[in-house]
Amino acid sequence: MMVSEALSRASSFLKKEKKEPRAAELLLGHILKKKRSELLAKLDLPLNEVQLDQFNRMIKQHANGVPVQYIIGYEEFYGRTFLVNSDVLIPRPETEELVYAVLERIQANFSNKPLNVVDIGTGSGAIAVTLKLENPKLKVTGVDIAKASLEVAAENSQHLQADVRWVNGDLLQPFQNTKERFDVIVSNPPYIPEAEIETLSSIVREHEPVRALVGGKDGYHFYKRLMDEIPSVIGEKALIAFEVGYDQARTVGDMLKKTFGDRVQIEIITDINGKERIVTGLIM
Repeated sequence: MMVSEALSRASSFLKKEKKEPRAAELLLGHILKKKRSELLAKLDLPLNEVQLDQFNRMIKQHANGVPVQYIIGYEEFYGRTFLVNSDVLIPRPETEELVYAVLERIQANFSNKPLNVVDIGTGSGAIAVTLKLENPKLKVTGVDIAKASLEVAAENSQHLQADVRWVNGDLLQPFQNTKERFDVIVSNPPYIPEAEIETLSSIVREHEPVRALVGGKDGYHFYKRLMDEIPSVIGEKALIAFEVGYDQARTVGDMLKKTFGDRVQIEIITDINGKERIVTGLIM
């Protein structure tokens, strides 16, 4: 069977199963080690029996709800390939915008000295690793409560050659009784209200780690905790940056104002879709 026929059959099958037909291109491209453009330029390439069997198995997995990224074992983030599995969330484009916002504000508001940065709830390590690689002067720490997630993060930092410290712990608890202070705090915490978990697609709800999605009854559980924990681990000047749910930015901004008063300058940043997805607070 040629690539063209295999893709046509798989795409039709996925469409009937209410899955994204283009997933077939990603899966077959992974098997043949070809980018999408290369794959579509080789539609007359014959597939051997082993390749076809592997492709069919992957298509059935995706039809059963397994995300493509978990099947192939990676996702692209900020132009780099990050390993992922069911112990970590799949990195999203919105989070790339969070990283960009942090890098931009570091450059605009801090001198060229090394800064101490912590990524809370690091998961795959995509934020922490990217910050370190984009700005090597940063001293970056990634924290996660799940050891399995940290194993993925450590693997990503190793294969991307990023010098990041990984700490197993609950939010900022590991630093509460230490003298360590952070200049930059960044987090994409769980922020989906419990009642809304059933509204998510089955691919997300049934396969990505729920602990990394649900932020308590109202979605603000972790932001509230961070407001209690951040003041004791930052210096006089610091940058705080959060990713938030599409309707949470104003509330999280108000939390920062209540916590830091006149010391904080709040910015609410819209994503590429025009949704208020990022909240930053510059503390002076």
